[in-house]
Parts: sequence; C-alpha cells; structure tokens
Amino acid sequence: MARLAVKLMPGASADRIDGWDVDVDGRPVLKVRVRTRPVEGQANAALILLLAKSLGVPRSTLSLMRGGQSRLKMIEVEGMEDEDLRAHLTGM
Repeated sequence: MARLAVKLMPGASADRIDGWDVDVDGRPVLKVRVRTRPVEGQANAALILLLAKSLGVPRSTLSLMRGGQSRLKMIEVEGMEDEDLRAHLTGM
C-alpha cells in the first residue's frame, strides 16, 4: 500500500497536477490544483477523482487518511507500492 503526501490548492482555474515540492520538513509532497472550493469535502473528492484518473486506478482504491480540513493531505493507494506510485507520478 502506497502513501502519498499532497498539497492541495482548491479554487484553481483548472484541475491539474503541478509536480513535486518539499514541505517545511524537507519531505516530498505532490502539488495538486482543483477547480472546486473547499466546501463540504468537495475539494477532497475532486482530489481523489483526479488522482484516480491520473494513476489509472479505481477511485475506491484511494483513501484520504489525514488532512480533511487542511491543505496538506495524506492519501493511501491500495494495490500500489510507494516506488511504483512515485515513478508513475514523476513521469507526468
């Protein structure tokens, strides 16, 4: 099972993955923008949908583990290892 740290920026002009960045502790985070606003979990749902499409996996394999009310989130992806996940997202 892979874990992915994400920095979500809601209210963007388009849904897109901006690439890798580092957080204040030097850990890699994936920067993602979604059009939806952070109202009643809509931005989190848009994030899950965008990641599922980008990874080519069913939406049900992704879970929001941490950060429901924060811009920094931890996503868990069933059926994928950390190395495979990072390799797939690095090619974007």
